[in-house]
Amino acid sequence: MNIDFLSNHPDKINEVSEMVFKEFVVKTGSGMNFEDVVKHFSNTQDNKFPITLIALENGECLGTVSIFENDLKIREMYKPWLASLFTKPEYRGRGVGKELISKTIDVVKKLGFNELYLRTEDASDYYRNKGWTYLETVSDDKYEKVDVFKVKCI
Repeated sequence: MNIDFLSNHPDKINEVSEMVFKEFVVKTGSGMNFEDVVKHFSNTQDNKFPITLIALENGECLGTVSIFENDLKIREMYKPWLASLFTKPEYRGRGVGKELISKTIDVVKKLGFNELYLRTEDASDYYRNKGWTYLETVSDDKYEKVDVFKVKCI
């Protein structure tokens, strides 16, 4: 398995957009349409936010993760954020998420940050088990309870 920047694989933009659209946009009712998501991923970079990584094996995209400068408006002091971690169901349990997170931490560290944050509505146990530190539970702009975690980039 290889983890690389989506910007190096423009042929995977639609596939990543579809994964994120189905898993995060539709389920949250954000109001974005599929074309907005494709446009977003068409503009990701490798050294400036937003950054998107993909897991590849034999030319197949197994999963994705993004890095945003901020992913929770009420906590602008926390920067940067891991966002939209997704592994295709048929590849779960193979360490794809773990590898994507590890590479995300490396990228953030190279950009000069000491910590990485994330928000989750339903995967707190997953991140606790991966060594992330729980910071707080807050209500986002939709008044949903979200748990905020951080990890040191060492």
